[in-house]
Amino acid sequence: MKKSRKAGLASIIFFYFDFRDESKKNARGALSSLLVQLAAQSDHYSEILSALYSEHDAGSNLPTDEELRESFKNMLAVPDQAPIYIVIDALDECPNSTGTPSPRENVLRLVEWLSELRYSNLWVSVTSRPEHDIAVVLEPLASHTISLHNEPGQKEDITNYINWFVTSDPKARKWRKQDKELVIEKLSERADGM
Repeated sequence: MKKSRKAGLASIIFFYFDFRDESKKNARGALSSLLVQLAAQSDHYSEILSALYSEHDAGSNLPTDEELRESFKNMLAVPDQAPIYIVIDALDECPNSTGTPSPRENVLRLVEWLSELRYSNLWVSVTSRPEHDIAVVLEPLASHTISLHNEPGQKEDITNYINWFVTSDPKARKWRKQDKELVIEKLSERADGM
């Protein structure tokens, strides 16, 4: 995939939600990041973003969410462009408890909007823990779903990582054997597939 992007055969853009970073908790942050990443991969896309920047006094004024969407839509409509792959990771880390609509509801609306555009060159992949509110919106949109949540290999990988960390971390190596075993057991149980 990286070779395809470098050769201009595909555009690949990523956004991951992070509950520790304010700019990575909402739809505006996601769309802004995707716009900038896409603009960096094509002169045509860059021109569209430059026009948006100029229209808002060289960045002195912020565009509305609708203007961001319109610019993104214009990028997607550029003729004869390579496929665009969007990866939205850890959607479940977007807050679901503050505001009406919540930041997560706004992100889900953004994903629905991307799906409704129906561009044949657009592919969207979303990862998340299997939370009900997310599943209700995404399942009808999905052409393919893969659940790793309860896969034995997923749980085994988590346990292996915890085991590796406890045996290799300089501070953890000083723990008593029974404490290490207890940490590995409890963290593996509570990892809940993640």
